[in-house]
Amino acid sequence: MSLEPAFPAPAPAAPPTPPKTSSLRAMMSRLATNPLGGVVVAMLLIFGISCALSPHFLTTFNMVIIARALAFVGLVTIGQSILMILGELDLSVGAIGGLSGVAGGILMVQMGLNPWLSLVICLMLGAACGLVNGLLITQLRLHSLVLTIGMAGVYGGANLVMTKGVAITGVPHDISFLGRGLVFGFPVPFVVLAVCLAVVAFVMMRTPVGRYIYAIGSNAQAARMLGIRVNAIRMGAFALAGFLSALAGILMVARLGTAQPSIGDTWVLSPIAAAVIGGVATTGGLGSPVGAVLGAVIIGIIEDIIVLFGISPYWQSVVSGGIVVLAISFDALARRYLNRDAA
Repeated sequence: MSLEPAFPAPAPAAPPTPPKTSSLRAMMSRLATNPLGGVVVAMLLIFGISCALSPHFLTTFNMVIIARALAFVGLVTIGQSILMILGELDLSVGAIGGLSGVAGGILMVQMGLNPWLSLVICLMLGAACGLVNGLLITQLRLHSLVLTIGMAGVYGGANLVMTKGVAITGVPHDISFLGRGLVFGFPVPFVVLAVCLAVVAFVMMRTPVGRYIYAIGSNAQAARMLGIRVNAIRMGAFALAGFLSALAGILMVARLGTAQPSIGDTWVLSPIAAAVIGGVATTGGLGSPVGAVLGAVIIGIIEDIIVLFGISPYWQSVVSGGIVVLAISFDALARRYLNRDAA
């Protein structure tokens, strides 16, 4: 007698097909979960508004201007963002950039030193100035904000002593390519910024040093108990910030063809504002240099629109200061809200 069932067993039901989502919705979902999503959306929105406001905004000439201007502030912003992730702040970065640029002019013009050797010496000078800041802060246990305010006066005063407030002209044309040249249509300073950002972003995201920086910014005491050399990393971060500021100062000298004592005067508020806009926490431990540079892009676009509309350039300082206040206020309110939800 056959034991086979009278009717064949039903085939197993196929798993339900997941609902299809549009590519736009998927992209928006990725942006919402990405730490850089907010600043990317803000940048695209401001870029679109700028294109609608002025027909001269989205032109090759204007894009080159924005990219070149972004490079100088962006380099300083990278260094400042790393310090802010550590829970530190350096208000002397602008003075370091100005001092390094003036020193380069003196070495090249007044002392007749080889331009490329002069640039190397200036980079070393910037790193040394940053290292001095780090040494004083770590060894004397001084607050970075207070200490760097004083050091800004020291470096700025040394700048004026060396130049007597007069620009140094006659910078060799050998280095003009660094400030005025183009590589595949991109300004050389912007290419330098992109390379520096790529290297720093890799170190921050893919190496133990980057993880140590975030750990120190989150809880320095706990990081010290884990065996992390907190003071050494802090000093290295200050030295890197000084190096990048010096690099920005040298590129500005190459761009202008003169070493002006005023170089770096505007590199104090804008990098801080850019870092906060880009998601770097004012209390340390959060953020990334990439987001900080994207914040610098937003500020650069706003300042460019001010110029295109013929508004006085003095309003740029008002805008930069206002952005700093708004960004820091928003950051504080957001943290208060998150802490309330966590409680």
